[in-house]
Amino acid sequence: MRTLISTAFISLDGVVEAPGGEPGYRNSGWTFKEVEFVPEAFEIKGAEQQEATAVLLGRVSYEAFSPVWPDMEEFARYREMPKYVVSSTLTDADLVSNWGETTILRSLDEVTALKETEGGPIILHGSASLNRALSDAGLIDRYHLLVHPLLLGAGKRLFSTSDRDAQKLELVEHEVYANGVQKQIFDVVR
Repeated sequence: MRTLISTAFISLDGVVEAPGGEPGYRNSGWTFKEVEFVPEAFEIKGAEQQEATAVLLGRVSYEAFSPVWPDMEEFARYREMPKYVVSSTLTDADLVSNWGETTILRSLDEVTALKETEGGPIILHGSASLNRALSDAGLIDRYHLLVHPLLLGAGKRLFSTSDRDAQKLELVEHEVYANGVQKQIFDVVR
């Protein structure tokens, strides 16, 4: 079974909305407007591209990333990887043509089927709603978190508020950077 890795920029209070400056959120761009840039804190992004063999996105994140990521040198390796977008509304005509193979998945059952295929890790970027649904369904295997020393209050959250049994996580790697950002990598304990 393939490993599904959720990767996120997250505030200390759990907000993941608009870290890169996406419009419509009061604190948009909080990762670079509010926290000093320290290059070593972002080395994990290059490591993720080397480890991953496929990219998974929700519709909203796909629509935000697909116009810019294909031309960004920082995300060059993702051009080659198969991409999967979970959406009930996107059609093939909505997909960009310059970002390689992209498949639309219509349900969490199709994500489960993808995880059961041969291949290496699948990396899940952004996609707050999809993250919550996948977590509730027990489909996420690992979290790569860059926790920023900010309290943002309102905003989309990474973790579900569903009433469910506790889910144990095992801290497998961590580091603290000079700007207060913390890298935390957790495996989900089954």
